[in-house]
Amino acid sequence: MITTVRANWALLTGIALLMLGHGLQGTLLGVRANIEAFPTSVIGFVMSGFSLGFMASAFVTQRLVRRVGHVRVFAALAAVASAAILLHSLWPEPITWFVLRFVTGVCMSGVYIVTESWLNASAGNEERGQLLSVYMVVQLAFWAGGQLLLVAGDPASPTLFILVSVLVSIAVVPLLLSASAAPIVTVPRKFGLRDLYRTSPLGCIGMITVGLSQGAFYSMGAVFAQTIGFSIAQISVFVAATTFGGMLLQWPIGRLSDRFDRRRVLTIVTLIAALVLTLVLLFRLHDPVSLTIAFMIYGGMCLPMYSLCIAHTNDFLDAEQMVGASSALVFANGVGFTLGPLLIGPLMQATGPFAFIAAIATVHGALGAFAVWRATRRSAVPLDAQGPVVYLATTGAPTAVVTTIAQEEAAQDQGGQDQSGQDQGFQDRGAEPTAGNRPAPVT
Repeated sequence: MITTVRANWALLTGIALLMLGHGLQGTLLGVRANIEAFPTSVIGFVMSGFSLGFMASAFVTQRLVRRVGHVRVFAALAAVASAAILLHSLWPEPITWFVLRFVTGVCMSGVYIVTESWLNASAGNEERGQLLSVYMVVQLAFWAGGQLLLVAGDPASPTLFILVSVLVSIAVVPLLLSASAAPIVTVPRKFGLRDLYRTSPLGCIGMITVGLSQGAFYSMGAVFAQTIGFSIAQISVFVAATTFGGMLLQWPIGRLSDRFDRRRVLTIVTLIAALVLTLVLLFRLHDPVSLTIAFMIYGGMCLPMYSLCIAHTNDFLDAEQMVGASSALVFANGVGFTLGPLLIGPLMQATGPFAFIAAIATVHGALGAFAVWRATRRSAVPLDAQGPVVYLATTGAPTAVVTTIAQEEAAQDQGGQDQSGQDQGFQDRGAEPTAGNRPAPVT
């Protein structure tokens, strides 16, 4: 494993630099939009452009890679992303920013697809899960670290935008110098949202909910903190602590879900997130320390839910369904990630900043209630039939890892696994899937 990680130092270094810039950019734009006096509802609209671009990139990137290859696509997208970041500081206007966020989403998604393909191709089946876990820890750690860079300059000046552009540009160097071979692009069997819900209602609704919650936080969290009086340093710590909380609890929660009924773990985790945020509202916690601690706990619960929803869904899939279903899972998460800021922004503008916390708590409470109801509709998968969790989390939007994991699991399961204990009446194994979505990027 150490040899594999060492062989991929260039890829991991490039991703670390990329996530430093990406982490800083998301928080910076929320703060700068507030400085520019954008209405809260407009900020939500602007920030949703990234998620829309991220989903749209699945269609664009696949075609570009087939036409000109991984290396040229990566270099082109990184260059466009670096330029788009700088243009934010030149034209601080909502429509322009929305377009630039959309372009950035397309580019970042494409960069993830290309770099993760190289990373996945460099490891065998025995080590791929461990390597992806290392990769996700690097992503989360440096993404959170990027948010701490908010104190490196004045958000009202171009300095931080230039810093983001430099980090994204430098990230190109180690990745392009990597000796790893570019992988072959494959097109999986289509699998739509309707098929996903029919196969695993909790997995489908859970992915949308996780997207709603994380999309709301990472798009509007800095705006919320700034509105209630946090300093720039306090905002950066507030957002970074939430991400660090998720990084710290990824592995323990994943291990629990491998040892116990995954639905129960998912139910408990989402209800704890709802409870913590509800207590913040009940006790009127406004000070930076209390809110940062509360949201660190929230992050510790919410971020691992992404992995839990994927693992729970895979427990109910046949081998030939896994790759297509991963695309549907990605798309479901992307839908939620897009809707989060679109819904939270107007709500905060209409009722005040603490509607931000109330809305996220409500979303998690509703998912907990849905999970309890689903437990009465379908028996649990036996523990020995559950697949292992691979520790993933969304870093601002999903990446390509899920599709690759599904390909690996599908290959391992081709011999056929006994999935006794599943409610076969809830799935129509013989039905032909409806038109789904091409592989979308997931984090």
